[in-house]
Amino acid sequence: MRKYLSLPAVVVLLLGSAGVAHAVEVGAAGGVTGQGDMTYRLSVGLPWDQQWWKSDLGHATGYWDAGYTYWEGGSGDDNYSGAHSLSLSPVFTYEFSGLGVTPFLEFGVGVAFFSKTRVGEKQLGSSFNFEDRIGAGLRFAGGQKIGVRAIHYSNAGIKQPNDGIESFSAYYSHAF
Repeated sequence: MRKYLSLPAVVVLLLGSAGVAHAVEVGAAGGVTGQGDMTYRLSVGLPWDQQWWKSDLGHATGYWDAGYTYWEGGSGDDNYSGAHSLSLSPVFTYEFSGLGVTPFLEFGVGVAFFSKTRVGEKQLGSSFNFEDRIGAGLRFAGGQKIGVRAIHYSNAGIKQPNDGIESFSAYYSHAF
């Protein structure tokens, strides 16, 4: 457990050294795995102070996302009981031009550390996993965002078994 407590300090140092905008986004998500177990996620996002491919259609940008996820287990058995994960990912977004409401698409690839190698019915093989995500949403003028997201976790074959697991969720965030 001690190694998981030092991860937030590493995340803060990494994010503090990156070029980011001044707003911080705090978010919450609720979702379900491919096996029907619930997931609950809290996150902090630091938007990048950079835009690419500006046009009348929109522009590309992104943010750093650090998250904590609780994964419910499928049974009362300790082998299947809930797991926790911490993740860090650069997320690229394409924001379409909008009037007060800005639609966007997002994708990212990052890393995650799980408290268990068995999550529900899935065997991850290792605590270290990669996080792949894709999503879509709406950004409102007041700094609020709502959206849907699919996130896949696996260790890319580093260690067997490598079942992988997904979370399909709806989320809300607010920039401060």
